[in-house]
Amino acid sequence: MATTADFRNGLCIEFNGDLWIIVEFQHVKPGKGPAFVRTKLKNAKTGRVIPNTFTSGVKINIQRIERRPYQYLYKESTTYHFMNTETFEQIFLDEGLITAPDLLKEGEMVTVVYHADTESPMECEMSPYVTLEVTYTEPGEKGNTATNTFKDATMETGATVKVPLFINIGDKIKVDTRTHEYSERVKE
Repeated sequence: MATTADFRNGLCIEFNGDLWIIVEFQHVKPGKGPAFVRTKLKNAKTGRVIPNTFTSGVKINIQRIERRPYQYLYKESTTYHFMNTETFEQIFLDEGLITAPDLLKEGEMVTVVYHADTESPMECEMSPYVTLEVTYTEPGEKGNTATNTFKDATMETGATVKVPLFINIGDKIKVDTRTHEYSERVKE
């Protein structure tokens, strides 16, 4: 058993019968009363984030999680097929476990987070940025680079992303997988 002194970002704990990942925490020592730890916990299954306060020194049950590299193969209905790059074993994940399924293209490398005790997948993490090609967007006009206006662009994966006016069909752009926002144009 561990205590609140062992808290760190990314630590997986068992709390109220579920697995929670610590997103952020803060030790607070008020002038009056006992010290406590303010946390934001993310549910490992649903992704819901809740605030919670622990009394300092309370016992917690730390859960072991493992991160394994996988390669995305293809999608079948709402099931995504991945292959372990070390053992070549294939797994099938539901769309709800993937951070940004609409930005996932075939051959992309991801990290699958496993609960070590039960060997069950908890989450599929993508890299923070992916490079995608624009397959359709309205034509841009010359000289429209100074304004801060955006237009819709359809990516090679079928996702729609807001891009600046100077982006054209065939351009490759970096997209933030956490926010689905345009980051920059990729030069070849």
